[in-house]
Amino acid sequence: MRLLCVFVLVLTLAVGCSQAPKSGAPSQDPNQRQVKVQQIAPQKLEIKDSKAVAQRLEQLATSIPMVESAHCVVFGNTAVVGINIKKDLDRAKVGTVKYSVAEALKKDPYGVNAIVTADLDLDQRLRNIRDNIQAGRPITGFAEQMADIVGRVMPQLPRDIRNPTRNQGPNDANTTGNPTP
Repeated sequence: MRLLCVFVLVLTLAVGCSQAPKSGAPSQDPNQRQVKVQQIAPQKLEIKDSKAVAQRLEQLATSIPMVESAHCVVFGNTAVVGINIKKDLDRAKVGTVKYSVAEALKKDPYGVNAIVTADLDLDQRLRNIRDNIQAGRPITGFAEQMADIVGRVMPQLPRDIRNPTRNQGPNDANTTGNPTP
């Protein structure tokens, strides 16, 4: 019986590996004409004057209806644009306005790869970073704001909280308020 099972398995593998290509498979005919297409994406320009680019992108963003203000920070060749939208808009309209700002920035060679956010907290933090850069504290201001952003994004897990260690005797194990397992 084992010999029969092994023989059927070997036969199945041999037949399965020797199948001819199906008719839907592409032929290897060298006379067949193939068209090669090269994708052309908008080229991102190198940002040399970050303050001028930031002002330009802020103006583009504020030119969109329903955008009250915009704040842009440029790092290297990347721009982050925070927009402040009228408070009475519902979530769907906010997404539409954010999309409109992204479309306007896409048409600008400096804004083609910009990041657009409509979060009020991130907009305020971008404003703080921009103010620190203008005050001559670009690295310190950026580091402080990034620490705040990461602090808000990172979850706090109760199991990660460590109580200060102190010497406890066997009788006062439950006096700290910790439940017993």
